[in-house]
Amino acid sequence: MVGPATGAHFFIMEIRNIAIIAHVDHGKTAITDALLRQTGTTTGEASMDSNALEKERGITIYSKNAALIYKNTKINIVDTPGHADFGSEVERILRSIDSVLLVVDAQEGPMPQTRFVLKKSLALGLKPIVVINKIDKPAADPEKTHNLVFDLFAELDAAPEQLDFPVIYAIGREGVAKNQLTDEGKDLTPLLDMILDKVPPAKPINDSDTLLAQPFNLAYDNFLGRLAIARIYNGKIKSSETVYVKKGETDQKQYRVTKLFTFNGIQRTEAEEIGAGDIGIIAGLEDVYIGDTITTDANTTPLEAIKVDEPTIELNFLVNNSPFAGRDGKFVTSRQIRERLEKELEVNVGLKVDFNSSKSGQFIVRGRGELHVAILVENMRREGYELMVSQPKVILKEIDGKTCEPFEEIIADVPNEFQGAVIEKLGKQGAVLTNLTTHQNRILLTFEGPSRGLFGYRNAFTVDTKGEGILATHFIGYRPHIGAIDRNNFGSMISQTTGKALAFSLANLQNRGTLYIGANTEVYEGMVVGNTAKGDDMTVNPTKGKELTNMRASGSDDAIQLAPARKLSIESGLEIMSEDEYLEVTPNNVRLRKQSLTENERKKSKQKSS
Repeated sequence: MVGPATGAHFFIMEIRNIAIIAHVDHGKTAITDALLRQTGTTTGEASMDSNALEKERGITIYSKNAALIYKNTKINIVDTPGHADFGSEVERILRSIDSVLLVVDAQEGPMPQTRFVLKKSLALGLKPIVVINKIDKPAADPEKTHNLVFDLFAELDAAPEQLDFPVIYAIGREGVAKNQLTDEGKDLTPLLDMILDKVPPAKPINDSDTLLAQPFNLAYDNFLGRLAIARIYNGKIKSSETVYVKKGETDQKQYRVTKLFTFNGIQRTEAEEIGAGDIGIIAGLEDVYIGDTITTDANTTPLEAIKVDEPTIELNFLVNNSPFAGRDGKFVTSRQIRERLEKELEVNVGLKVDFNSSKSGQFIVRGRGELHVAILVENMRREGYELMVSQPKVILKEIDGKTCEPFEEIIADVPNEFQGAVIEKLGKQGAVLTNLTTHQNRILLTFEGPSRGLFGYRNAFTVDTKGEGILATHFIGYRPHIGAIDRNNFGSMISQTTGKALAFSLANLQNRGTLYIGANTEVYEGMVVGNTAKGDDMTVNPTKGKELTNMRASGSDDAIQLAPARKLSIESGLEIMSEDEYLEVTPNNVRLRKQSLTENERKKSKQKSS
């Protein structure tokens, strides 16, 4: 076996495979980075959150692999996303490992995504190690958190041996772990020792030399093509050998392995072979997919397939045809957008794209949630793409003769004084309050409601709780459709002309609602420049200037005071846009616009629909 640290050949006694799971921002990546630093695998600059968006947002978006050596044992670590929109990443990873580190914030306690990933782990028979992190927070209560985690295990029908979970207390940011709260913490040695003690060694599933491997993630290389990140369950895989990729009992294809890699810290190291129990990267399998079986025996029984959750929302991606199209994008054509989406499908298994839309230059994109799609659009924007996207809609299904829609569990952690506003707003969005608990001066509200009821609500939640609330959701399944929900209670301010917005005009318009633009912003006819408080669309002229005269009046020439504009982002735009609008996304701008740019076209379109 190739030594992951140096490339030299040496014998590693055992392999441990673990995943780190938690709710978003509970410290998974901080703990993983600290483990890698302590074992000398990475420098202080390296981080599992290597993507630019991940660094900006402080969340894990894409699952990643790392490996370290501790006491002559190789520990493969998979850092998983904590946001519900990337839940499909978590589920398949759990199939490839032997235990999980469940990280829970000592102040916030178990949150919705904690419940989601833990339930999956327990169902697979895994025995988690619980890491109560951030014990240095001012309001941290590790003992209460421990009790809440135990209650959650019991609620999720954990087996008796799973209920007897080991606990480590940690400050991941400082790289400190303790077996007991009273211990003096120096480093993460207690956690590393517990991993060796509690995580079973990776072993072959039988005595046969027949290769059995299964991809749980995909990657893409411009030179090597599609890459399969796979667990080797049996035998060993060698570079340049011929293997079969089996999709079920009958469908199989033959390929030659072109390159193999194992993990060294967060980097990949080329290897000649990878043995049973290890996790590595396999190149050369052109049509391999999540859950396929890779084997050297055409007659072997394939491994149980890994099911990837289906998308829950859909929207259209279109070529940008606004009056400002092509000003700052490098990739603007239908063919270029199509090629980029095809490339995304190579690695983004939670995404589905219909390229056969009846309209030219339009693609139907289906994803796991608004954030899932927003991340894709943001990446495309940064790469130089221009495009338009339509309003997201939930995907409906017929189940037992009934029209059903996706539902979410919604957990809102808010200060006491804001609970009324949250309950009222979510109630109007079709959510039903299922549980209410108090802790200190805060209320923990649990709801169940339709996914579409959350479209446009997150910003309102932030305003209603003055930034002090925590909102978390996760998909719980399809339920009967509940009927119409009023998403927006405001209309749009639509520019009736093309030109440069002037402060004089905007000063009058800001009294009618909220502006999305500031003075000197270029606008075009049909562009949405703000919203109206009264709920009806309003055509306005943001380029109108003050009429000049020779006379001056006392007090009338004071400096114009404009409130700060609400700057649109991709996520906020997807939340607030109406059904007859597009979100125009370019490398330098995010704009809302009406699908029909002129007022006459909008009237005709409205008459046709009614």
